[in-house]
Amino acid sequence: MKYETIEVEKHEEYVASLKLNRPEKLNTFSRQMAEELDSALKEMDEEAGIRAIIIRGEGKVFCAGIDVNELNNLSALEYRQLVEIMEQPFVTISKMKKPVIASVHGVAAANGMGIVASADLAIASDSARMGLTAINVGLNCVGPVIPVARSVGRKKALEMLLYGDLFPADEALKLGLINRTAPAEDLEKETLAWARKLAEKSPIAVQMAKKAFYSSEDMDYEKQFAYMNEVFAHLCTTEDSKEGISAFFEKRKPQWKEK
Repeated sequence: MKYETIEVEKHEEYVASLKLNRPEKLNTFSRQMAEELDSALKEMDEEAGIRAIIIRGEGKVFCAGIDVNELNNLSALEYRQLVEIMEQPFVTISKMKKPVIASVHGVAAANGMGIVASADLAIASDSARMGLTAINVGLNCVGPVIPVARSVGRKKALEMLLYGDLFPADEALKLGLINRTAPAEDLEKETLAWARKLAEKSPIAVQMAKKAFYSSEDMDYEKQFAYMNEVFAHLCTTEDSKEGISAFFEKRKPQWKEK
């Protein structure tokens, strides 16, 4: 599919990149970019030969939030519909089979911070800054704070929501919003290497692990174990699990069958 605000690149070794491509607008979310990102995520999730997906930004920053030009002269119902479109990629990522990695440089603010928190994994340049900044222009980030709160907890999430400060990558790492940092000049290379390492794993095992994680997240503690055990038992019946164990004993690289 052809996109105007998203650039899709398919790399070797089962990895795809989705680049937010509105650099002149600091990659702020327009309705079109939100819809195209959501569509591209779904497209790559169904693409044969893709096992891991990277989201990154073109230009100076990762994403500076929502384009405020989208917010003029709408009714309450129209605002509700618009914000649902802007936040749909957050939900889509959690429903996808394949893992999504955010690669963050410059600034990730408001909706950009929401993408970082919604991504399954995240890596940022050591000079990156991020935060829920909408409060500073009389709005708020009540949508993006949902995935943020699941990463950092209630008190810190409320502080981010109500104060709107940008904070550095090393603090984001300590808070659990990102998994690792890299020097700015090495970010693209290290992100791709990290994604390729993930893509080497059994696709079936990775996809079942992701689905089970999100599906069980809000379950009762004991029910969560029962559900996870059922998932593990099913995984053990797959050809990939048998291939992985055989390859381990035979000291060779597994050849995944993806079934």
